Amino acid sequence: MARNPARRTALADAGITVLAEQGARGLTHRAVDAEAGVPRGTASNYFASRDDLVGALVARIEERLTPDPAVAAAAPAEGTDRERLAHHLRDVVRRLTADPHVALALFELRLEAARRPEVARTLGAWRRSAFTDDVTFHAAAGLPGGRADLALVHHAVDGLVLDRLTVPLDPGADLDEVVDALAGRLLP
Repeated sequence: MARNPARRTALADAGITVLAEQGARGLTHRAVDAEAGVPRGTASNYFASRDDLVGALVARIEERLTPDPAVAAAAPAEGTDRERLAHHLRDVVRRLTADPHVALALFELRLEAARRPEVARTLGAWRRSAFTDDVTFHAAAGLPGGRADLALVHHAVDGLVLDRLTVPLDPGADLDEVVDALAGRLLP
């Protein structure tokens, strides 16, 4: 296997773009090579199988969606639980919508996981780990609610982001206002 980490990252980023633009059926080593502008066969040198490629995309999506510690540090220590939750939700929505290819690729992988058990295993392990990290973050930040409440937040945010990136119900809606309303409904 090739060992150039920068090239591996560039290929994973190209794979995210392919997945977001062409869907799971379009995700091939050849399509990744073309998107990355590298010679044919390069992606297969880094990712021996499609499963290896999918695993690399999941890892790269995780890297690209990791919260910025500076944003977490800027969270209001004071204020109502609703204000602090809204701050956190705005950051999550911003990260998911700032680079639509990443969020769309993640949604594509989730759809593919419904059809392919090996994708479900790879993606499921990451999602469970990320959710556990989120629960830990919420507790450390003193935000209210337990696992069940946080799962509801994830469901709502996933729906909001999917709506925004596909065919929005209300294209003119301000995301910050929607997030504030969501936080208000979750924490009346």
